[in-house]
Amino acid sequence: MTGFLFGITFWLTVPFWGLMIFAPRWRWTPRVVSSPLIAVPPLVVYTALVVGHLPQLWSTMSAPDLTTLREFTTTPWGASAVWAQVIAWDLLIGAWMYQESRRLGLHPLLMGPLLVFTIILSPFGFAVFLAIRAACDAPDRATTVVTGE
Repeated sequence: MTGFLFGITFWLTVPFWGLMIFAPRWRWTPRVVSSPLIAVPPLVVYTALVVGHLPQLWSTMSAPDLTTLREFTTTPWGASAVWAQVIAWDLLIGAWMYQESRRLGLHPLLMGPLLVFTIILSPFGFAVFLAIRAACDAPDRATTVVTGE
């Protein structure tokens, strides 16, 4: 069962990634992608993986150290749970990138490959997007975010 859950985790997010990459200007894409509920499918998998191991999960995450975390991820359920969590966070990061790219007016031919890069190596894709965002965004954006004006 764990192998099956690991295997389907990414595939549950493919429709959302597909909308952002292949149909970024379709009128339903922003509506779908703006919902944080898009992360629910991999989080359901995460819950199914950890529900029978909550004491182990708690002890690993409440006082983490390298040895404990390494042991946690050597179990099939532990590695699969980490994978499901990563997939959920990556999707939320990708959705935020998509929304920001629309606000900035970035072309889909730039964002499509960048979103694919983010699927594969999310920290690097996110860093590249942050650099692009900084270069394209208004200089006073920080004030706007804080004050709402």
